Amino acid sequence: MTGIRKVLAAVFVGLALTLSAAAPAAQAAQAAPAAQADKLKLTVAGDGAQGVTIQATYADGRRLEQVVRLVLTATGPDGQRVGPVQLEPQPEGHGFYSSGPVLSTGTWKVSVNSPAPLQSKATATVQAKAAQSPPAPAPVAVTKPVDGGSGTGWWPFAAAGLVLVAAAMGVAMLFGRRRTD
Repeated sequence: MTGIRKVLAAVFVGLALTLSAAAPAAQAAQAAPAAQADKLKLTVAGDGAQGVTIQATYADGRRLEQVVRLVLTATGPDGQRVGPVQLEPQPEGHGFYSSGPVLSTGTWKVSVNSPAPLQSKATATVQAKAAQSPPAPAPVAVTKPVDGGSGTGWWPFAAAGLVLVAAAMGVAMLFGRRRTD
């Protein structure tokens, strides 16, 4: 055998040994997420106004890649009840859900449930507030331009000057090339 063949044979044997040793570890790694797949962690919070936000992740902290069905119920001041309300995923990120403005002002006890196969339940106390409008913009003072009032500015004079210079150069070129015989 030549030297190159010996090297290639050693590389292939090493690769085969590495793959055969890694196969049981890969099977164990695939079995671990399957065991955790039925556990979901729900984080419930107010959205700062009259709604609720929910962040859903796997119990081990992995990001939730699939859509799950979350149902919200809430009990508020004076025994008011809201729900069940099915929540839809929001475009803000994977596993992010929002109820929109479903609560009235006050303190609410909110429960969010997820049915099987990712069964979970979370409860939180949320303070709902009236939605705040942004502050009105400050008035802007409008002033007249300081160029003398006509509004045309200096650029027409500059353009006229350029046209005159170009015309003078053209005339000079025409009459400067004449030859006398």
